[in-house]
Amino acid sequence: MKIPDRPELVARADALRELLWDDAVECERERRLSDRVVTALTEAGLLRLQTPRRLGGYETDMRTLLDVAIALGRGCPSAAWIAGVLNAGNFMAGLFPHGAGDEVWGDDPDARAALVLGMPSPAVELVEGGAVVSGEWAYVSGCLHAQWVSALIAVPTDADRPDVRFALMPVGEVAVKDTWYFAGMRGTGSNTVVADRVFVPEHRLVSYLPILNGETDGVVDPALPYRNSLTGLFAIGLIGALIGGAQAALDFVRAKGPNRPVAGSTYRDQTQSPTFQLDLAEATSKIDTAKLVAARIADTVDELARAGVNADLTVRARNRLESTQVGRLCREAVDTLLTAHGSSAFNESNPLQRLWRDINVGSRHAGFGMGIPEQVYGRALVGGDPREISFIV
Repeated sequence: MKIPDRPELVARADALRELLWDDAVECERERRLSDRVVTALTEAGLLRLQTPRRLGGYETDMRTLLDVAIALGRGCPSAAWIAGVLNAGNFMAGLFPHGAGDEVWGDDPDARAALVLGMPSPAVELVEGGAVVSGEWAYVSGCLHAQWVSALIAVPTDADRPDVRFALMPVGEVAVKDTWYFAGMRGTGSNTVVADRVFVPEHRLVSYLPILNGETDGVVDPALPYRNSLTGLFAIGLIGALIGGAQAALDFVRAKGPNRPVAGSTYRDQTQSPTFQLDLAEATSKIDTAKLVAARIADTVDELARAGVNADLTVRARNRLESTQVGRLCREAVDTLLTAHGSSAFNESNPLQRLWRDINVGSRHAGFGMGIPEQVYGRALVGGDPREISFIV
């Protein structure tokens, strides 16, 4: 199988922009991606980016995942978000032993795995050959379009701390509770997954810490060439979706400017107003900066993985903070653009209000918010262990 390169995959994503844009209203109304969008993403191979090559995937680098997510986000941030999460989920599923990978992709190289990094709270009972799991996980993006889900569980031990593992479960053996009623990113359908005494065999259970730290040699599938901290790559598709959405807002406002008046002024149209020009300059600069920062995150992950070197805690903490900064820059840029466009940006028929809501919700993902990324990086910079503050490092 010929593996498409980055320009080819980005071109495929660009080719879907009009379809994603057209279906974005339906995706938001139905609180899930349309079947047409999922089919288009699948047929373009854009949900195989992180699937192992031995099982029909592309095993691309993180920069490719970022650039594809940005391109998709220009059509629909929700679709780009789901593509990012499902590719990260496929990466995670690829880290399980071969037997698990064969189960996931043996009959279908387009199979998809969702991934949730929420703190584990389910009930776990160790039994012969595996574990029996019951519990709930909220905010599981991609659960409506996946065949598998990887979720954290806490296996009881005699020590003070439980043994945290990833459990890979077929979606057909869990239930999806309809809980995703949010103001933005509605199309992601990030509902709650419920397990009721689901048996997970030993080969679909892997320890969390080695995968978090990128120390996976001898622990998981040795065939995959890329290794790095899971949190270093999980955010890449998400920030790509935010950048793409912000770029879509910029494109829309620029295109409409020559035909829009400036209320209460004598300017022929918005493009003649210095204020509009300044707003465009500010928003464009912030989006360009977000792209540069995001590229550094992805390139850092790729360079370390190619060198076979694990990122130290300071780099990992920096990546998390910089992901947060990308989201903030996109949010600020879109706020400026809506002001520049005028109050009609908030009309429900105007796509700007949807992009505004998507970026505002997406940029406040738990991995980006509440000041924790700043604390994590600050702790690392003074020689402390940022994992004392958050397990997402």
